[in-house]
Amino acid sequence: MDLLITFPGGKRVDAQIGGHFIHTDQPVSSGGEDGAPAPYDLFLASMGTCAGIYVLGFLQARGLPTEGLALRQGVEKDAASGLPSRITFEITLPPGVPEKYRAAIVRAAEQCKVKKTLEAPPSMVVRLASVPAEGAATL
Repeated sequence: MDLLITFPGGKRVDAQIGGHFIHTDQPVSSGGEDGAPAPYDLFLASMGTCAGIYVLGFLQARGLPTEGLALRQGVEKDAASGLPSRITFEITLPPGVPEKYRAAIVRAAEQCKVKKTLEAPPSMVVRLASVPAEGAATL
């Protein structure tokens, strides 16, 4: 799967994934216009939304109520690096979800693909694209 990253101006950086577009910007304090979430905020949100879809799927697969389902994500940062040192998820279940499912719901959230990717991170390779020499013919 390839994503196309474009730079529409200012501090905005956008991503195209298939037919979907994700817009990002930087806060005003970082020179942006705060017109969209910052890329790092989307990274954090991907963890919560991933855990959320696993919980939602668990409930839906069993015909359990979903109205009132909520997930709150907390991020504790390391003082020295400013990077997250702990991320917590607090799931509020809808009324009527039987006690017997509670531990399984937590396990479902822990199966999130984003979490698993962070636990076994892929290698990242950064390289410059080949650019034809100036004046060279291109196809």
